[in-house]
Amino acid sequence: MPVSASAALLKELRNLFGDRLQEHVRMAYYTTARVGGPADALLIVQTMQELEQAAITLWSHAVPFHLIGSGSNLLVSDSGVRGVVVLNRSRNVKIDLHSSTPTVWAESGANLSGIARQAALRGLGGLEWASTIPGTLGGAVYGNAGAFGADMAGNLVLAEILHYPEGRLDWTAANMAYGYRTSHLKRDPGKAVILAARLQLSQSTPEAVQAQMSENAEKRKKSQPPGASLGSMFKNPPGEYAGRLIESAGLKGSRVGGAMVSPVHANFIINSEDASAADIWNLMQHVREVVHQKCGILLEPEIETLGEFPGKEKTASAV
Repeated sequence: MPVSASAALLKELRNLFGDRLQEHVRMAYYTTARVGGPADALLIVQTMQELEQAAITLWSHAVPFHLIGSGSNLLVSDSGVRGVVVLNRSRNVKIDLHSSTPTVWAESGANLSGIARQAALRGLGGLEWASTIPGTLGGAVYGNAGAFGADMAGNLVLAEILHYPEGRLDWTAANMAYGYRTSHLKRDPGKAVILAARLQLSQSTPEAVQAQMSENAEKRKKSQPPGASLGSMFKNPPGEYAGRLIESAGLKGSRVGGAMVSPVHANFIINSEDASAADIWNLMQHVREVVHQKCGILLEPEIETLGEFPGKEKTASAV
């Protein structure tokens, strides 16, 4: 059983951050699956400068912290999170219309679909694929988010990174060493924070961009289930689709407690009846085991986890 932060540590954090620090905050309020136990402390940052200062302060005091944005693709343990959760609400967006190639610069807490919509209003394309993604820009850069045959690797011009202990760095897509739903930062977590990023756009018209975004939204509406979920649970194996494998294994509608494999799209686990994080985790493990037995493929989780889960290290090393 994990131990909450000591009284001495909480006192130190209060001295560092004052009234901005919230204690013992239930993380279910900040995740799209609506599950998760209490964080020792929650710190909300509203600007890139606040994010940078918070990270430097926490690193310099050797306080463990986790940065989250929209809370999608994130499963937080029922026992909660030790240390500090930094909630990124830095959302400034600036669109450059005057360069030969238009770009958009945004702070990492900005909503990715919102950035795409702002570009569309100005007749700028290139992010139509992102218009249905609920996460933040920082999460998308970190995990190489993608949809409809495109991904962040194809748009990233430069990411502004705060690295420990090197300080501020500018990273290109090549520096990020992107792979399918992964990056150098994701493979080596905890050493850097994404402050902002500049994305490449393309000249178009508001009508053309909006038409493509509407088409994408309609496809998503037909194929993805409503309700509280983490999004896609597993990465697609090479040449395959995780949803098809899960469905072929007869797992649609399977339940553990209040968690259910969606009857609409098998790669989604829905919080249908006040599920716990343990319900979702255990259903994930059941799905992986059955698909492995029946299809010979061990699915790799696409989601991130915070906190303790049974067999977590074994699962991580197996994928």
